[in-house]
Amino acid sequence: MMDVGSVDYEINRVEDLTRQISTDCISIEEPLEIVVRYFKGNDWVIEPLMVTMRTPGDDNNLVSGLLFSEGIIQDKSAIDTIEVNGKNKGKYDVDNSLIVTLSKGNQLDLKNLQRHFMVNSSCGVCGKGTLNAIEIAYEPKINREGPIVNIDLISKLPNILKDKQKQFANTGGVHASALLSERGEVLHIAEDVGRHNALDKLIGHVRVNDMLRPLEQFVMCSGRLGFDIIQKAVMSGIGMIIGIGAPTSLALDLATKFDITLVGFIKINKYNIYTGNWRISENFGE
Repeated sequence: MMDVGSVDYEINRVEDLTRQISTDCISIEEPLEIVVRYFKGNDWVIEPLMVTMRTPGDDNNLVSGLLFSEGIIQDKSAIDTIEVNGKNKGKYDVDNSLIVTLSKGNQLDLKNLQRHFMVNSSCGVCGKGTLNAIEIAYEPKINREGPIVNIDLISKLPNILKDKQKQFANTGGVHASALLSERGEVLHIAEDVGRHNALDKLIGHVRVNDMLRPLEQFVMCSGRLGFDIIQKAVMSGIGMIIGIGAPTSLALDLATKFDITLVGFIKINKYNIYTGNWRISENFGE
């Protein structure tokens, strides 16, 4: 590991259609549970506020900034202490729960705050009330078959996606998720300012219209590949996710667990295969 915020990960790097085992520096993604301790009535109350995904490090400032930004506090004197809450550590021995003790004069409407975080969170996981809430709701079927995609198709995908992005062409300000066939045909595309919203729109359309064939299709996303993106794919049985951006450590953990092929950092004639290398073929369709 290079530092608390990154980890080295073994990958298959493809350049000029040749694979080579290499390492890539991956940003660590871990959940941080924020618990508040405040005075209510005649006693101290301890309750969970939210869970947010973050890169570990500078967590106290993250929590303080969030409390300021959401209007929970107006002055630094409102915070008495920010401390590690229990022994909840993640994969990389990082403390994943903090308890904030507010000074005695601060009153909270916690139910309204929790409802606000659930509605206004910026990802599919952020805003959940406790660490347990980020677990996948049920054990989905694991797709250990197709799709199989030819090695030379991957580098062409950014341009294929871009050609179908009508809103992006007009504004330059939206993400896209697309369902493609093994041969690179775009079957449906969805756009939104939020990368997770774009994927939700895509999944909603293809499932409502019975278009999803996980053994012969894959999904491509324009943004980075975080835990929330992979979680949504798992729940629909999607076996391959390709992204223009980079994955996070928690995304790779989930992709490995469910044998999802995860490809990222696509450039001209080069890209990284992080997991599920077997779905990328040198001679598929020949």
